[in-house]
Amino acid sequence: MIQINKIWTIALMIVLCHSTFAQQKKKVTLEDVFKSNTFSAKGVYGINWMKDGQYYSSLTRTATGPVVVKINVATGKQEETLIDGGKLGVDFSSYSFNADESKALLASDIERIYRRSSKAINHVVDLKSGDAQLLVNGEKIMYATLSPDNDKVAYVQDNNLFIVNISDQKITQVTEDGKWNHIINGAADWVYEEEFSMAKAFEWSPDGRKIAFIRFDESEVPEFNMQTWGKLYPEDYKFKYPKAGEKNAEVSIHIYDLASNKTVKVDSGEETDIYLPRIYWTASSNTLAYIRLNRLQNQLDFLAANATSGESKLILQEKSDTYVDLDFNDNYHFLKDGKGFIRTSEQDGYKHIYHHDMSGKLIKQITSGDWEVSNLVGVDEKGKKIFFTSTEASPLERNLYVINLDGKNKKILTPASGTHSINMSKDFKYYITTHTEANRPARITLNNTAGKEHQVLEDNQELVDRLKNFAISKKEYFTFETVDGTSLNAYMIKPADFDESKKYPVLMYVYGGPGSQNVTNSWGGLRDFWHHHLAAEGYIIVCVDNRGTGARGREFKHATYANLGAIETEDQIAGAKHLGTLPFVDKERIGIWGWSYGGYMSSLALMTGNDVFKSAIAVAPVTTWRYYDSIYTERYLQTPQLNPSGYDDNSPITHVNKLKGNLLLIHGTGDDNVHFQNAVDLVDALIKADKQFESFYYPNRNHGISGGNTSWHLYSMMTDFIKRKL
Repeated sequence: MIQINKIWTIALMIVLCHSTFAQQKKKVTLEDVFKSNTFSAKGVYGINWMKDGQYYSSLTRTATGPVVVKINVATGKQEETLIDGGKLGVDFSSYSFNADESKALLASDIERIYRRSSKAINHVVDLKSGDAQLLVNGEKIMYATLSPDNDKVAYVQDNNLFIVNISDQKITQVTEDGKWNHIINGAADWVYEEEFSMAKAFEWSPDGRKIAFIRFDESEVPEFNMQTWGKLYPEDYKFKYPKAGEKNAEVSIHIYDLASNKTVKVDSGEETDIYLPRIYWTASSNTLAYIRLNRLQNQLDFLAANATSGESKLILQEKSDTYVDLDFNDNYHFLKDGKGFIRTSEQDGYKHIYHHDMSGKLIKQITSGDWEVSNLVGVDEKGKKIFFTSTEASPLERNLYVINLDGKNKKILTPASGTHSINMSKDFKYYITTHTEANRPARITLNNTAGKEHQVLEDNQELVDRLKNFAISKKEYFTFETVDGTSLNAYMIKPADFDESKKYPVLMYVYGGPGSQNVTNSWGGLRDFWHHHLAAEGYIIVCVDNRGTGARGREFKHATYANLGAIETEDQIAGAKHLGTLPFVDKERIGIWGWSYGGYMSSLALMTGNDVFKSAIAVAPVTTWRYYDSIYTERYLQTPQLNPSGYDDNSPITHVNKLKGNLLLIHGTGDDNVHFQNAVDLVDALIKADKQFESFYYPNRNHGISGGNTSWHLYSMMTDFIKRKL
């Protein structure tokens, strides 16, 4: 009897301790995530390195307005205020210096257009006198850019390219044929902006005497009509959007000479159904380099044009039986001595750095191995070194390395595990790294390239301490093999009070698109904390990077070519089946959710994996690739004319008859990217198939479905659906 009492006493103490722990640690609530911003991390914004590398500037906001301060790298102390918005009477939100840092360009009242485009009111500030000049009478203009010779600003307005003299405000109109939904000069059309990661489409020559720009003739591109709501009579918003297989804008490159007031057209070849996604001035102001892609994007030509005559010559060419990767990080660097250039390519199976002479001849493949260069951070020509980030330590991580131009003496500069985002000084002596880990918010530090940390700019210690008050489980990483034996990376978030003797429902989170990556050792932000809220409610969260995702080489990424959705969904189903074998998983309650490509994946997985998945949420999904844009879709599927089965075989619309589980379909009616049309056609197909489902639309919301109370409403609704249906 005494022994039994001891056992009960010990058991009671354990229960009481656990109860005390539970009282001390708070559950993550929806209010914490979306109302009170409890888990928002701080950053350091508006940092620009000064030309000598010994100082950097930073944009901060004071009680009187925005200020740009100059900070000494060696001491970490602020030495002077360069721009005081309060004194100038300019409430600016971004700034940039010219080359010699005698002037600055301030943008205020910024009006966003699409993902990367915007227009704003601009001022030029003379940093010596402190005087500020309002440009173009305060009219909103796009992509205002100071000239290298400091006395002019180029900009785009009403689809035309202009130049304004700072001294007398005299305006020169470079082009005159710009017209909405017809001709654009110096700015990208919708599809280039979205899929080639560009908005500004002009560049000053190094001497400031010429401007190269891209002209888009979109007069024959079909219009998309997006209705907007909120007035007595809904209004139509029509814009040019080339869907897969449809007519693209005809693009051409032009070079304007300021002295002669003449424009020359660059000879980019006879074929007009092409892409011209990048222009680069070389060290010479008479040589413009540019990239030309064919419509199927399986041939990339790198050319150089004579800026006076427009005559072009081919420098190098890459071909592929799938597609040639266009590096959206703009990893092309022309050496100042005019003798060559540095670029990245995945031609050997992994993305690496290459050194060519100006004729295109390969001098040296600088990096190699079964890992990928993520970003070419900088080229120190004087020191003959290259700084880059890569996945060498792990596909889940990004670290900074330095290597000699001859490919020798590679050294890691950020050995700490996690993800490092780098801002390098112009003299390559210092860098600022934003370092995050899955379970640690951003720690932003100033370092020298010898490996010494100089200053902590932001450590988010307040958030780190706050997190200790919440019952949050760390992400656990694991791998499993899919049906063909390929090892896939994944992570899991368990409830904080996880009990391996219990069986838990699982919600899988998916994106899965070509070259993407969700499974990384990096801070996940608010969506991760929604997942932590669900974990607090008793769900296990799992994310799997299927075949076709990035950071694991060309073969892994290109495996989905011409048949999007097939093996990606197969891998997600395999992941769910693997989870179903775990003793603590209730295999009858596995769900999946995703946004955009992830919404496409989740809806398709629920239908084709109807014996595995119980429920799915699809937010802003592509439901047929026939409705998506030409550049993205054709890169991975060719055109619908050439590959109709690639478009139809794995469309969720094709598989509606297989639906058995619970589907929640969500879309914004103002989605300029993945049109609401996708949801409408899937709904129509589900009705015809006599399938019950749940659906919700957000009026006038774009692809991000945000603004005001929207995120709170959206995630509250999704949480309710999960609790009811999983």
